[in-house]
Amino acid sequence: MRGPRARICKVGRSGVLNASRKESVNSPKEVFVGIDVSKARLDIHVLPSNDAWSAENRDGVMAALVCRLAALRPSVIVMEATGGLERRVLAALLVAKLPAVAVNPRQIRDFAKSTGQLAKTDALDAGILALFAERIRPEVRPAPDEETRELEALLVRRRQIVDMITAEKNRLVSAPPSQRVVRGIRKTIKCLESQLDDFDGDIDSAIRNSPSWRKKDELLRSAPGVGKVTSRTLLAHVPELGKLNRQQLAALIGVAPLNCDSGQFRGRRRTWGGRGQVRAVLYMAVLSAIRRNPVIKPFYDRLIRAGKLPKVAMTACMRKLLTILNAMMRSNSRWSPAVST
Repeated sequence: MRGPRARICKVGRSGVLNASRKESVNSPKEVFVGIDVSKARLDIHVLPSNDAWSAENRDGVMAALVCRLAALRPSVIVMEATGGLERRVLAALLVAKLPAVAVNPRQIRDFAKSTGQLAKTDALDAGILALFAERIRPEVRPAPDEETRELEALLVRRRQIVDMITAEKNRLVSAPPSQRVVRGIRKTIKCLESQLDDFDGDIDSAIRNSPSWRKKDELLRSAPGVGKVTSRTLLAHVPELGKLNRQQLAALIGVAPLNCDSGQFRGRRRTWGGRGQVRAVLYMAVLSAIRRNPVIKPFYDRLIRAGKLPKVAMTACMRKLLTILNAMMRSNSRWSPAVST
C-alpha cells in the first residue's frame, strides 16, 4: 500500500531514473547528487531537478566537474566504493569542501531493490545513488590527509604481498615433481620477501617521520598483544579510533553482535559487515592477547568456562580489546589494567 508520501520510480526513454512525487518530503532548496564511477566515465544524476550528464573519469575534467557541482550547493554527494576507482573524484570533491561520501555497493544494491529498481545501468545507478543520498543522507567523513593516504596505500600493498607469499608457499607444497618449477616458486618467494622487507622499512620511516603517528603508535603498542602490524593498521584504516563510543566503533569494525529475532523466535547473535582488513588483523592480535594480556586472558577464560564457543569468545575479546584501545586513544594514555574498566 502506498501512503501519501509514496515515490514512484520508473525508467524513462533516456534510461535515467525519473521520480514523481505526490508530496515533497524535502525542501526544494536541498540538492542531492549521485555519481556512478567506472574506469572511463562518470555518470552524474541530480535530485530534485533530475538533471543527468556524463563526464570522462580523468584528471583533466575534475576541475570542471567540481566547479559545476559546487554551483549546485548539494547537501550530499554519494558514490559507490568501487575498489579504488572512486578515489580520484572523491578526493577532488572533498578538497573542494563538498559533502561527498563513498558507500558500500551492497548497501546501494539493496536500496535499489527495495525501491523496485531491478534493472542496472550506469545512468540508473547514478539515479539510485542520488535517491539514496536524499533518503538516507549518509554521514560525510573528513578527507584523510596525504600522509594518511600514503600509509594506507603502503599497508594495503603489504597485505597483498603477504597474501602472494602465502599463495606461493601453498603452491610449493603441492608443486609437481619438477625441480625447475620448484626453483621458480622459491625464486618468486624470495623476491616477494625482499619486497616485503622494503615496504616494512617504508612504513617504519613514515611512522618515525611523523611525531603524531609515532606517539600514537607507541601508545597503541603499549597494550600487550598489540604489535606493529595491528597498531599501524588501526592508524591507517580506523581514523575514528578515540572519537567514537564503543558501540559505534564495534559496529564500524564488524565485531558488534547483531540481533536475529522475529516474533517469539530468538536467533543466535552474529557479527556482520564492517572493515574486514581491520578485523583480520585484530583477530591475530587477540590470539596473542589471550596468552599475554592480563585483562584479555582472564576474560577469555571466563567466557570459555561459561560455555561460550571459542569463536564467540574470540569475537568478544576482539571487541573488548578494541574498546580498551579506543579508551586509550581518547584519553591519550598508555595501557594499564584500569583502562579496561
